Amino acid sequence: MDRPHFCNLFSRSRRRKSMDHPTDSEIIRRPNPDSESSSVVFTLEGDMHNLNISKTNSATGSRTQHGRKSFSGLSSAVEELCSLPRRSFLPSRTSRAVEDIEAKHGPSGLSTDYRADVRPSTHSKASEWLRRAASTRFGHRRHSSSAPTASSGQRPEMSYNTASGCHMLKELPAWDSFDYSHTSGAAARAAAAAQNEFSSSARTLVTRADSRFSDLKTTGDSESGIGIDLRDRMEEITDAATPVVRQDPTQRLPEEIVAQILSYLDAKSIIHSELVSRRWHSSASSHLIWRDVFQREYSNVSQAASLQPSQPCKAGPGLGKNTPGQDWKKIWKARKTLDARWMDGYAAAIYLEGHSDSVYCVQFDEHKILTGSRDRTIRVWDASTYECLRVLGVPTTNPAAAIPLPLDKIGSKGNTPFTHLVSAQKGVVPTGATPSIYHEGSVLCLQYDDELMVTGSSDTTCIMWDMNDDYRPILRLRKHTAGVLDVCFDAKHVVSCSKDATICLWDRATGNLLRTLIAHRGPVNAVQLRGNLVVSASGDGVAKLWNLHSGHCIKEFPSKDRGLACVEFSLDSRTILTGGNDQVIYQFDANTGELVRELRGHRGLVRSLHLDGPNNRVVSGSYDNSVKAYDLTTGKMIADFPSWTTSWMLSAKADYRRIVAASQDSRAVIVDFGYQLPGVELLEGEA
Repeated sequence: MDRPHFCNLFSRSRRRKSMDHPTDSEIIRRPNPDSESSSVVFTLEGDMHNLNISKTNSATGSRTQHGRKSFSGLSSAVEELCSLPRRSFLPSRTSRAVEDIEAKHGPSGLSTDYRADVRPSTHSKASEWLRRAASTRFGHRRHSSSAPTASSGQRPEMSYNTASGCHMLKELPAWDSFDYSHTSGAAARAAAAAQNEFSSSARTLVTRADSRFSDLKTTGDSESGIGIDLRDRMEEITDAATPVVRQDPTQRLPEEIVAQILSYLDAKSIIHSELVSRRWHSSASSHLIWRDVFQREYSNVSQAASLQPSQPCKAGPGLGKNTPGQDWKKIWKARKTLDARWMDGYAAAIYLEGHSDSVYCVQFDEHKILTGSRDRTIRVWDASTYECLRVLGVPTTNPAAAIPLPLDKIGSKGNTPFTHLVSAQKGVVPTGATPSIYHEGSVLCLQYDDELMVTGSSDTTCIMWDMNDDYRPILRLRKHTAGVLDVCFDAKHVVSCSKDATICLWDRATGNLLRTLIAHRGPVNAVQLRGNLVVSASGDGVAKLWNLHSGHCIKEFPSKDRGLACVEFSLDSRTILTGGNDQVIYQFDANTGELVRELRGHRGLVRSLHLDGPNNRVVSGSYDNSVKAYDLTTGKMIADFPSWTTSWMLSAKADYRRIVAASQDSRAVIVDFGYQLPGVELLEGEA
């Protein structure tokens, strides 16, 4: 079988021109098999739709017209191929043609020299494909059998005519012996290759048109993600090159949408937005926006306060009332200023005077303050006017009672009050003339909620009071054999501890004794109740965690030196705080029993502790006459109020606004950070 030969028959200079000027003529020179000194020249004229073919013999000068050939179908095929997606998975037509020849005739069927003749050209491949496709349609004349063929083993010699820019073949194989069986699908492959080149050329033109994307690189594999550039090209576009439409959103958008957008900003950004224009000031001052800002900023306070409804005497979280029409911007300003005053220790000192002897205990909320004294009475004070409203019990006069020192003798170290005042003296008649229904000894402890108040006394008893019936005593609890030092309760139980080293568990509804816990080796000075757990602090230097159902001690938290006088149990039952004779406040992990940190600063016995969970603060009162505030998370002291009274601090409680401390000098002192602060009354919760 004859071996096919492929060669370039058209000049390189004419190929590119033929695509732009389809009416130009092309000349094909072919050796004359009858004469070695002459050659036959084929002339192609016209376009691809109508091609005129003529033959001229150089020796005789005769010209033969072969007529016109139509290739309109080829044009339609090209247009159809150009509309198809790029098929980059097909190899180039030159390498594919060589592979076809090797598959048909074996590796020896194509010589090294021949491979060089079919090398890819640098001219337009689309033009080359059209010429190759057209050449397969020409009706070649049969030549004499004496012409050398590929099967004879003689390779046709090829030369290049520099004048005409054509490849000149001295001999071509006989076309009758050409085997077309191996070229099946060659036209389709050539068409696909042309389409690939067309797509590549289009991409090149687009790339050159936009210099910003000149570094894009494409890969030959369009089916995978290899080589895909994911960089954001918009960053390379400058403001000058991109038109920006600037419109005021407060003029184009409804007020509700503007408010929703601004509500995602922090308070500082919203304050800056108010300075843009009058319209922006009106939009940014919306109560809805500032409500969202306030609630988002103090969401941790709100979550911690949600644990308090089951607790007696719940302190207000300072989040205001959730009612329509609230000025939330004013509420936010008041709360931020209040927090700043806490950090700076900027507060007023307000003294409640009325007791005739030491004030041992205190409890308060946003509307009232209750104090218990060694004079056997309980006083109810108005938290706003600081007037004494009621006196529960029959007061006694103790000639040995400490005489309060004048306020000008108060020390000036640490944080000093920016002002001070004393509660108005008002004659209040004690309720009840029958001492037997009241305490017959010092009121050492008290706790209350909306319905019930429980007090403990040195007379060894506890009294339960009806808060909704004019503070009427309803039940007396008797079991302890020594003074009752602390009490606490929840919705089901009342817990009391005593100097007799016992802890008693009572039923709140009936007053019946349910259990007695005995384990401490000294007076139990303080207790705290959280659900089924009770923690107690004793003079034996150990704090114990009890399970009420079993009555067993499940953990112990020892101090490093001497006894404990006070204890606090966090609302989430995870943290235990103790204080005592060694002047240190210990913070324990209730789950593991490990010591977390030590809070230092006092120079005397730590007599009282209060954990303000919603505001993450610890307040302590000491025998060094001072009240201190600590950050629960870091243990850092944030405020120090030394010698705001003239004697020991026996009890201290706190909320978001104030600290109320009871002193041995018969006074109770209010450290008020919100005194005369505009809008502070808006922070109060529901009555």
